[in-house]
Amino acid sequence: MSVEVLMNVTPTETRVVLVENGILQEVHIERQAKRGLVGNIYMGKVSRVLPGMQAAFIDIGLDKAAFLHASDIVVQVDGDDIPQPDRPERSITELVHQGQQIMVQVVKDPLGTKGARLTTDITLPSRYLVFMPKSDHVGVSQRIEEGEERDRLKEIAESVSTDDGKFIVRTAAEGASEQSLKSDADFLFRLWEKIKTRKKSQRKAGMLYEDLNLSCRVLRDFVGEEIERIRVDSKVTFDTLKTFTKDFIPELTSVLEYYTGDRPIFDLFDIENEMQRALDRRVELKSGGSLIIDQTEAMTTIDINTGAFVGHRNLEETIFNTNIEATQAIARQLRLRNLGGIIIIDFIDMRDEEHKRRVLHSLELALSKDRAKTTINGFTTLGLVEMTRKRTRESLEHVLCSECPVCQGRGTMKTVETVCYEIMREIVRVHKAYEADKFVVYASAKVSEALVNEESHALAELELFVSRQITVQTEPLYNQEQFDVVMM
Repeated sequence: MSVEVLMNVTPTETRVVLVENGILQEVHIERQAKRGLVGNIYMGKVSRVLPGMQAAFIDIGLDKAAFLHASDIVVQVDGDDIPQPDRPERSITELVHQGQQIMVQVVKDPLGTKGARLTTDITLPSRYLVFMPKSDHVGVSQRIEEGEERDRLKEIAESVSTDDGKFIVRTAAEGASEQSLKSDADFLFRLWEKIKTRKKSQRKAGMLYEDLNLSCRVLRDFVGEEIERIRVDSKVTFDTLKTFTKDFIPELTSVLEYYTGDRPIFDLFDIENEMQRALDRRVELKSGGSLIIDQTEAMTTIDINTGAFVGHRNLEETIFNTNIEATQAIARQLRLRNLGGIIIIDFIDMRDEEHKRRVLHSLELALSKDRAKTTINGFTTLGLVEMTRKRTRESLEHVLCSECPVCQGRGTMKTVETVCYEIMREIVRVHKAYEADKFVVYASAKVSEALVNEESHALAELELFVSRQITVQTEPLYNQEQFDVVMM
């Protein structure tokens, strides 16, 4: 598989895309004025404790208070940390109290009206290892399957671990030398000492450690991928990445390139148009079918339609083939749009249980390339597939778009007819409440046109009813739902 990383850098924004076999798969965007918070470590102050929610709000120096659940607090008993599965269930009031200072790490960025999600279970990732200061066990990535290699890596991780913390071995460490792992461990220990020193000197809520910028972070997280080329269109960023890769990821230094082409770097694989299409509700399938993707605050729903695909044999086979094709498109769209949380997929109804099993298997295979953790719960009694995808950062739509000021996020607008009737009711209401000689209606072009044409008979009857003249004037800047009724 051919894998390329393209980086488009401007003073205000960094955009990084992952392209596999010429097809856009992932988009990462970071704006200078609004950098992501995931991975940052803060000294926080407990501002409110909510026993009913088993949670607390933590002031970490941001506009919105962050959220810390009791299950995300590392419990200590007799000075020893207890692994997550064995932690006793304790009330949030036993774990924290108002005004308490506490070191926390962001695990989810703020999203919509929600503040950042926090944990006290600090983790510091590097090229091969993840350092966990508050853990008492060593782990090896499940993606490393070979038994002897797992044992070797675990033995090295145990040898470099200390009372200050333990390590999880990342997938990229497969085949790495013992010296490379020890160098990573030394780097993480030094970083942890710096954070502890800052913690001692910091008296108020604020940042103790900021994660790497997007360009460096993406390369760190993509270690282990078979990347053929990394192209960057900024000389400053290129020089920074060259130093970063030499120090931490030397195998990527040789594939790093400074892009000097005449065309914008994102024109190479039609990236701009692909990103634009990733904001559409409708995704066309090659067979003629389609996906309809709706993203809400609670969940994302995906509906599959056969559309123009009529197949060649029978209806059941047509449905099955459309669903199989949809699994590949769904897996790509989840990565491309960075959709997370609860996802409900409405495949076209299948009666054959074997077809259902094969569709689920196809979806699992397609999602196996996704670096975000996914869980598929199979078909429900209503024939829907429930799944979850770990959400840490905002989706592409939330980064690039805002709520429509016309429809207020409904996705629909009132019809011209509906607005005309609202205007007539408003005239009656104002007439009953106040004395007026005549009324002037200011409305959008479409509504004004409807009032003087299709609804002219109803408007004339209303003039007789209120015994007042009603004049309609077009206000070009009004949207379809806006209007004013003015008394003269």
